[in-house]
Amino acid sequence: MLEYIQTKEEREAFIDKYDNFLFDCDGVLWEGTNMFTGVPEAMNLLREKGKRVFFVTNNSTKSRSSFLKKFEGFGIKAELSEVFSSAFATAAYLKHVLNFPEDKKVYIVGMDGIKHELEAEGIRSCGGEEDSGITDNDPVPDDKEVGAVVIGLDTKVNYKKYSKAFAYLTRNPGCYFIVTNEDTTFPQHGDFYPGAGAIAAPIIAALGRRPDAVLGKPAQNMLEAIRAESHIDLKKTCMIGDRLDTDIEFGINGGVDTLCVLTGITTKEVLLSPENKVKSTYYIDAFGDLAK
Repeated sequence: MLEYIQTKEEREAFIDKYDNFLFDCDGVLWEGTNMFTGVPEAMNLLREKGKRVFFVTNNSTKSRSSFLKKFEGFGIKAELSEVFSSAFATAAYLKHVLNFPEDKKVYIVGMDGIKHELEAEGIRSCGGEEDSGITDNDPVPDDKEVGAVVIGLDTKVNYKKYSKAFAYLTRNPGCYFIVTNEDTTFPQHGDFYPGAGAIAAPIIAALGRRPDAVLGKPAQNMLEAIRAESHIDLKKTCMIGDRLDTDIEFGINGGVDTLCVLTGITTKEVLLSPENKVKSTYYIDAFGDLAK
């Protein structure tokens, strides 16, 4: 049954029930450069009670180190080992699951977060922000070293990037097609803008096939990494997010309870609608309300 957390007693009971809290970031803790009211206080409350905190974000535009700087700027305590992003998951997947060859490189349609996480795993890359601003329609030369194309959120995407991605995926035998996540939108400037899923859609349509792998939520890669590194008890874990089709499904698929906040994508009307098949365990108006 979907529970609405509203009273002080309900908030205290919710916090006491779990040892581990997994957080989405955009739409839960902040929107762009605007942190939501009460977030530092609520996060400090969890820390004071000895709770373990992990940040699980589909945002691939920043590296984990960049996320730490953002947390620090907002006055939120965080450690590198607590941050799991789709860019990090993508690099780890290439390195440890695909055993990506050292003589190959990755072509990126996305931002520097992907590039930096690939570098951290010793994987060479090209494209990304280096190809931003290119407007020519010249032929794409062959580059047989490209063994994978990774697409994430790219606010400077252009036709040249799409042309290169498509060329490598169709010309290079065995070239992997990986998407960091398929969020269709993300919250920004008090509105919603196209997300990584929308950026990847033209290549999916042009190829006429699905990606070989999608690494962000609701896929379980990041939860598996957290379990492997931190040995959390899933029965004492709660996923907190603002999207039903990513955050809440991620928690449900992983066998953990979920809390939906109403500061991001999902509205109360959608959450409670009889047509909605993805139900969180709890919902609350805002994460910062836990500190009231």
